[in-house]
Amino acid sequence: MAIPNDLRQQITLPVIAAPMFLVSGPELAIAACRAGIIGSLPALNARNPELFEQWLEQVYSAIGNTPDAGPLAVNCSTKKFGGKRWEADMALIERYQVPIVITAIGDPTEVVERVHGYGGRVFHDATTLAHARKAAQVGVDGINVICGGAGGHAGLLNPFAFLPQIREFFDGILCLAGSISNGASIRAAQVLGADLCYMGTRFIATQESMASPEYKQMLVDEDSSNVLYTDSVAGMPGNFLKASMASVGIDPNNPPPPKAPHIPNLPEGVKPWKHIWSAGQGIGLIKDVPSTALLVQRLQQEYHSTFTNPVHEYGNRL
Repeated sequence: MAIPNDLRQQITLPVIAAPMFLVSGPELAIAACRAGIIGSLPALNARNPELFEQWLEQVYSAIGNTPDAGPLAVNCSTKKFGGKRWEADMALIERYQVPIVITAIGDPTEVVERVHGYGGRVFHDATTLAHARKAAQVGVDGINVICGGAGGHAGLLNPFAFLPQIREFFDGILCLAGSISNGASIRAAQVLGADLCYMGTRFIATQESMASPEYKQMLVDEDSSNVLYTDSVAGMPGNFLKASMASVGIDPNNPPPPKAPHIPNLPEGVKPWKHIWSAGQGIGLIKDVPSTALLVQRLQQEYHSTFTNPVHEYGNRL
């Protein structure tokens, strides 16, 4: 499936700047939308629904005055995992008619029903084929195919196997995630069959992200060998920076196992995401901390160069 025409006309590059916990805020979302891609933020990055509404007001006030701005996406919990504020967050999403809502863990059925009620779209993260099938069955519009090498709670499957298998049973929008850090990777994802790319780690190292300067510099300094896939940090498998683990007294070569499923065993006062930082395997391609506008401009140039400088075409020698 190609990107639907209404969405295609709103973006200059097939990219979502992924919503990242404690990293994506209104400034990054605004900058991404203004650059012509899909900007995003997690509702739970706002400490309460009142602040979440202020952020929505801030984003829409900013991009409403920007010609050709890309659409906003909001990451919202599914009802089972949304806690007491889920209803308030969903009510705000409905009131502002957020065009794209992204869900991850749990059953997105009720989110789908409510977002479809005002004409929005729901994308759901999937790290396994089973997750993808369940999401397809409940009518999501897009599946974020989270492959091996992605930041956060990544899967283990290779995109060359994972994405085409989902396409066999899902004709909606496929958004590929995992180690995508430059424009050539965006084009390669399209050749594989993706409609969009889900880029997280590369947008951590931008001026507008809420990440600390130390976090951003670590992304510049490290490479793929310094990313560890482990369940020790958050209680469930994810990719984390070894140097950030070492900085809080954890030996990345011998991390403590979780206390129980989904319950990490960390030093007192240490929290995943806040003190131990996540990254995908694409960090080896991060060399600086530009503005989001400059980064998107660079991605566009790299993307379009793949058309003007095609790879060698082998002739038919039969």
